[in-house]
This record gives sequence, structure tokens and C-alpha cells, in this order.
Amino acid sequence: MNRTDQDRPTRFSKRDRLVHELSRQIHTGVLTRGQQLPAEHELAERFEVSRGTVRSALSELQRRELIATQTGVGSFVTFDGVELDQTVGWATALSRSGFDIRAELLDIEKAADPELTARFGVAEFIAVRRLRRDRAAGPVSYEVALVPKTGELANLPRRGLVDDSLTATLAAAGLHPARGEQWIGTESLTAHTAELLERREGELFLRATRTSTDSAGGLVEHVISLLDPARFQFHLTFGTA
Repeated sequence: MNRTDQDRPTRFSKRDRLVHELSRQIHTGVLTRGQQLPAEHELAERFEVSRGTVRSALSELQRRELIATQTGVGSFVTFDGVELDQTVGWATALSRSGFDIRAELLDIEKAADPELTARFGVAEFIAVRRLRRDRAAGPVSYEVALVPKTGELANLPRRGLVDDSLTATLAAAGLHPARGEQWIGTESLTAHTAELLERREGELFLRATRTSTDSAGGLVEHVISLLDPARFQFHLTFGTA
């Protein structure tokens, strides 16, 4: 009597079994956020598979947003079981999600941006520059936020941020974001940004540009962030349920 396909036991490839085991260790906390995975040759020996199988498994784990891989450095666990709130900005969301991140205010000064002036009719801006640092791993992002030099914000260079928070400062000035847009790309670090981020000049970082407007379409803030690609990933979904 022939067995049907449903009767036959499911067979998993060596790659699938490796993905399953590493995924299990990450989800159960055996491998924790920020921990570096063993090198490819170590994983190959431990699980008795080829290095090609290991590389394929790591690619799948990266696709699932469980790890991040840096060429020449290794793979690190990025999963922490917490969803990031994308509406508050990536660096802030990362910090709120339990990462040991602290913001360093670099400077607050007057600035000009002809493109934003033409778009929103704002003559002058205040630039707020900040660095976000993981206490264990070093800088993970650098950002420049441009806000309108109007009302209470005009004295921002002298008065400083409310509670060390730009979000609180904007709210105190009566600016509340209602909608916005964000663009994601890459950018090579300049000598200046490489020094700030303690990286090599020319290294590629993610560049996120986020523009928030109020309910009337007026500018609330325009933020350009350089983000460590090993710490920040962007996941989009499409289609209907």
C-alpha cells in the first residue's frame, strides 16, 4: 500500500535545521541582543555542515531581522523581542526599546536651508546636532534636526532643550507633528562624521531623512540621521491581509 504525501515525514535540509536551531537560541535568550555569533568555521564544525550552508543560514536569519552581519567583523544578534515605534524616529525608538543608549547634545545654532525655505516659507532655522551612543559599543547614530526659528524656538541656542528633549521642546512651543515622510538611503562618512562616529572615513552608513509637518502643513522638524547599519534595519510590508 502506497503512502500519500501527507503520510510521509517532513524532511528538513541541514540549512533549515541550522536556521531553526539558531533562531530558537535567539528567541529563547540563549543568544542575546548584541552578542556575536561564533565564526562561520566554528558553526560549520559544531553543526557538521559546510561553510556554504552556514552562510546561507546566516543570510536567512538576517532576512528575518534576527541578526546583522558586518563584512570582516562577524554576525551579531539584533533581535530583542521588542517592536520599534517608527513614529518617533529610529534612534529614539531604539533607546525606548531597552537599548542602553544615551544622547549627547553637540550644539544648537542658527542655520539656513534654501530648499526647506522654498518648500515651507521659513526664513531661518535652528539646527540641533546630537550623537547617540551605546554605552558598551560606542556611537550608533549622528543626527541634525532643523526646526523653524520662530516663536519660543528663536531663543533655543541660548535656552537649550526642554528636559534635554527636542520632542518636549517642540511640544512646549506648540508644534505637534501630524504627518510626515521619510527617505532612506546610504551615505559615505566624511572625515568630520567619521571622527564623531569613531569610524573610518568613507564607511557606509544608513541615511534617514524625516520631515514632519503639522495639521496645516507647516514644518515641525526636518531630521537627517546617519545610522549604524549593524544596529538599524528597515522593514516594509505590502499587500492585503
